[in-house]
Formats: sequence, structure tokens, C-alpha cells
Amino acid sequence: MFEFFTDMWNYVFMQRAFVATTILSISVAPVGAFLVLRRLSLAGEAMAHAITPGIVIGFVVAGMSVTSLLIGGFIAGIGVASLAALLARRTILRGDASLASLYLIALAMGIFILSAAGSAIPLKSFLFGSILGIDDASMLLLGTVATVTLISFAVLLRPLIVSTCDPVFFESQTRRPWVVEQGFMILLVLNLLAAFKTLGTLMAVGLMILPAAAARYWVSTITAQIFLGFVFALSSCWIGLTMSYLLPDTPSGPAIVLVAGGLFLASALVGPLGFLRNYRQAAEPSDKPAMYSISHGRAS
Repeated sequence: MFEFFTDMWNYVFMQRAFVATTILSISVAPVGAFLVLRRLSLAGEAMAHAITPGIVIGFVVAGMSVTSLLIGGFIAGIGVASLAALLARRTILRGDASLASLYLIALAMGIFILSAAGSAIPLKSFLFGSILGIDDASMLLLGTVATVTLISFAVLLRPLIVSTCDPVFFESQTRRPWVVEQGFMILLVLNLLAAFKTLGTLMAVGLMILPAAAARYWVSTITAQIFLGFVFALSSCWIGLTMSYLLPDTPSGPAIVLVAGGLFLASALVGPLGFLRNYRQAAEPSDKPAMYSISHGRAS
């Protein structure tokens, strides 16, 4: 067994993959936790599609340059997020409908530009990830985004917790509550872009959401969920990479997300806050008064 891991670690591309996924796990853990807690999981998926036209334009203009893809995707993602927030504040349409409408337009625009440029094949590795072929520029991007994310959360953590737990109180105490919302969306876009050369823009959402959702079944505090989400994300990456090494025909990105999905299903089944807990509570006869039972259920 020891020789197996030694042989695997002797390959430079495996070393880079393990380091890259470790950095990525650190970065996406807090973002994924608040996506789940704020019920924005589908918004993360929407943003992954919303950055597509910017990425495609950057690719058409400058090829697979990390800088061009980053700038293009960032402008597209922030533009969609800002416009969706503006429509939600100034029109009758709610935020989820605004974001869904805009991301569909952005996705269609990206596919149209990609088809017109005739460059679908080189972009395939970008959309679905190429973690075993990560280069120095992508490693630098991962490290920079992880640093920015951690520093930003050191500043935004308290406002995010308050706005998540009691949004009405937060809005009454803050003159510009949208600043926190937009700051969080910027971090989401940055992390989606950081993951494009590892898991791809589509698979990256899975690494954000699945470990965070799995952690929710085990802990009840936000900080504990962030830490456990990081542990689940890191475990998924390392196990998925090992699987792809054992089975050469297995793509690394989907293997990582499938492991994260397995952790989620196991947590939903046996976690302290999962299915079995609710099943046991429903099966146990309650000798408490009805009013106590109802209030206890709401508190939980």
C-alpha cells in the first residue's frame, strides 16, 4: 500500500493535482457553506453558466490564456449578478427569476459565440476540467483566489452570518445591505473561475455544494459547517484522484464529484440531522403536550 502511494506521488502531474485540489477545497468551503445556508445552491449553478459568454469571448480573442479567460468570465459573472440584483430591487420580478432569466440568456449567447467561432473542441477541457494537466498560471490563480477568499471572509463573515440568520434585522441596521450580497457573489464568481482548469465550470459547483450540504447533516453551527465542508471536499478530491489513478480511463473531475455525492448521500442517511434521526423521532411515541411538540419541531 505504501509503495502504491509512493509511486503515485512520483508523478509531477499527480503532485500538482493534489496540491491544486487542496487549495481549491480551502477556497470553496466557506462559499459552499453560505450557498447552502442562504438557499442559493441553484444560484451557484446559474452563475457557472452565466460566466460562459465571457469565457468564450476570452478564449476566442486570446486562446486558452488564463488571464483572458479570467477577465472575460469575471466581467460576465459580475455583470449578470449585478443586473439580476438590480432587476430584483427595481422591478416586480424576484431575484431567483431574474437570475434564471439572465443566466439562460448568457448561456445561449456563449453557445452562439462558440458555434460561430468554430472552436468547441479546445474548449471542452475547460468546460469539464483538466486537473491532471494544470499549469503554473492556473496554480497561481488558485492560490490568489484562495487568499482573496479567506481574507474577504475574515471581513464578511459576521455580516454574512447576521444577514443569513436574520435578514430583516440586518437590513434595518445596515445602510447598504446589497454590498454584502454583491461581495459574496464576487467571491462565488472568483471561485468558479479558479476551478475552471481543475474541475471545469460545471463540476466546480458540485465541489462547492455537495460537501457543504453533507456537512449540514452533521453540525448545527456555521463555523463547524465550514470546517467540516472543507474536510469533506478535501477527502472527495483526494479519493477521486486516487480512483482516477487506479482506473486510468476514469476522468478525475467526475470521480471527485461522485465521491462528494457519495458522502452527501451517506450523510443524509446516517448523519445526526439526517433521515434516520427524523425517522426515529417519528417512530417514537411522544408523551409531550401537542404545543411543546410543535414548538420543538420549529426550533429544530
